[in-house]
Amino acid sequence: MAWKILAVDDDKGMRILLRATLERKGFQVVEASNGEAAVEQVFASPPDLILMDVMMPRMDGFTACQIIRSTESTAHIPVILLSALSSGQHKDKGLESGANLYLTKPVPPSILVETVNGVLRDTYIN
Repeated sequence: MAWKILAVDDDKGMRILLRATLERKGFQVVEASNGEAAVEQVFASPPDLILMDVMMPRMDGFTACQIIRSTESTAHIPVILLSALSSGQHKDKGLESGANLYLTKPVPPSILVETVNGVLRDTYIN
């Protein structure tokens, strides 16, 4: 069984890049273009892990993460925030919103895959 990853970003090119990188490594990837759509998808068909941009229209990644974390049935799903916002203040806000990790874009594909594998292992196997 392939791990199911939800890739959330308003930039279609970034979603394509995430999908290509992860599918090459055997992951199943589903997509959402904003935080609101991501929350709807998580509640309808929970993924094993969420990769989510921070700055998006309709609902930002911080808010979407807080909603996912505040719901008992989805609170366990690991969330990795990806953002061009690199200040310590933004990273702190991301972790306070419930994210497992906060990575600053651009993330090299090898680091992304290694991080996803590590978070999945830590969450579901260890």
